[in-house]
Amino acid sequence: MARRVLILGSTGSIGVQALDVIAGSEELELVGLSAGTSWEKLVEQARAGGLTRVALSDEAAAARAAQAWPDGTVLGGPDGVAELVLESGADIVLNATVGSAGLLGTIAALGDGIDLALANKESLVAGGELVMALAEATGAQILPVDSEHAALHQLISAERAAGPGTVERLTITASGGPFRGFSREQLESVSVAQALKHPTWTMGGKITIDSATLMNKGLELIEAHHLFDVPYSRIDVVVHPQSIIHGAVALCDGAVIAHLGLPDMRVPIAYALHYPERAELPVARLDLIATASLTFEPVDLVAFPALRLAREAAQSGGTAPCILNAANEVAVHAFLAERIAFTRIAEVIEATLDALESQPLSEFEVLFAADREAREVARGLVGAGTI
Repeated sequence: MARRVLILGSTGSIGVQALDVIAGSEELELVGLSAGTSWEKLVEQARAGGLTRVALSDEAAAARAAQAWPDGTVLGGPDGVAELVLESGADIVLNATVGSAGLLGTIAALGDGIDLALANKESLVAGGELVMALAEATGAQILPVDSEHAALHQLISAERAAGPGTVERLTITASGGPFRGFSREQLESVSVAQALKHPTWTMGGKITIDSATLMNKGLELIEAHHLFDVPYSRIDVVVHPQSIIHGAVALCDGAVIAHLGLPDMRVPIAYALHYPERAELPVARLDLIATASLTFEPVDLVAFPALRLAREAAQSGGTAPCILNAANEVAVHAFLAERIAFTRIAEVIEATLDALESQPLSEFEVLFAADREAREVARGLVGAGTI
C-alpha cells in the first residue's frame, strides 16, 4: 500500500521538489497540500494532483482560493491547516513551511501520532524539548529533511546500533553562502540582490538570507542537538564550499564517517518520505574525479556573528532559542524590505536577546508568548532606527 503524504508549504522550494519526488514514486500517494498566501499556485498543484481539499494559513488568501476553485474545499487560517492535518488520513506529514509559522503544523501532526518529515527547522529551534517530548509521547517519528540532518541521521542510525558511546562528535557543513571570505566591513554595504545569490542551493528568500548570515547553521546546530540528543559542545560547524559532504560523525575509535553527494534536495526529501526504505532517484551521481578536491575552513565569527548568537542562545536554553528565532525572522524581513543593512540583522538579534530574559520552557503557551514579545522588541529596534 502506498504511503499517504501531506505537504505543508507545498508552494515553496522544498514543497515543489517533494511533489516531484512523489510524482516519480509508486510507493507514495499525495493526500493533501497547504500553503501560506500563494493560493493560485496551491490550487494549480491541487488540480494537478487530483485533490479536492487544501488549506491556506492566510484567511484572505483562502477566501480568494475558495472563490476561484468552487469544485474544491479550501480551509482557512492556522486552524484550517491543523484540520487538514488531522483529517487527511496521512501516514506522514512533510512540513516545509517557512519560519515559526510551521510550529503549529508540527504540533498537529505529532500530537495525532503522525510521522513528521521535518524541513521546518524552526519547529525544533523554538519548540525544542516540547516538540521532542510530544513525539515521544505519541510514538511519532521525526525524520529530518535538511540535507545536513538527513546525512547525520543516516550516519548515526548505523553507528548507534553498535551501542552507546560510539558517536563522539557531529560536524555540520556550511557552504559559506554568497559572502564567504568577506570581512565585516565589506558586509556593511552588500545588497539584497547580492545576498539572494546563493552559490550552491536554490531556496526561498528567508532561507537564502539565513544562509548568507550563517544563521541557518545556528538553527541547524540547535536542531541537531534535539534530533540526536548530542550536547552542543560536541557539535561542530565547518565551512565546506563544495557542498559535497553534508555531514560527518567522529567515532570513539578515531574514525570519521561522512555522507557525500551532489547538492539536490530531492535526496533528503525522498529519504524521509520512504524511510526506512530507499528509492531510486533520477539525480546526478557524484564523480570524485570530476570533483577533484574538497576543502574546509573555520567559520569567521567576527564577520558572521549569527552562529555565535545561536550557540549562546542554545546553551542558555529555555525560551532563548525562541527569542533568537523570532528576532531573526523580523530582522531578515526588514533586510529584504531594505529597511536595515545586512550587518544589522545580527545586531537586532543580539539586542533582542539582551532585552529579554529567558524563561523555563514548560508549555507551548510560554513559547508563543516569548515569540510575540521577541517580535515586538525586534520590530521596535528596527523601527526606531537605533540598530
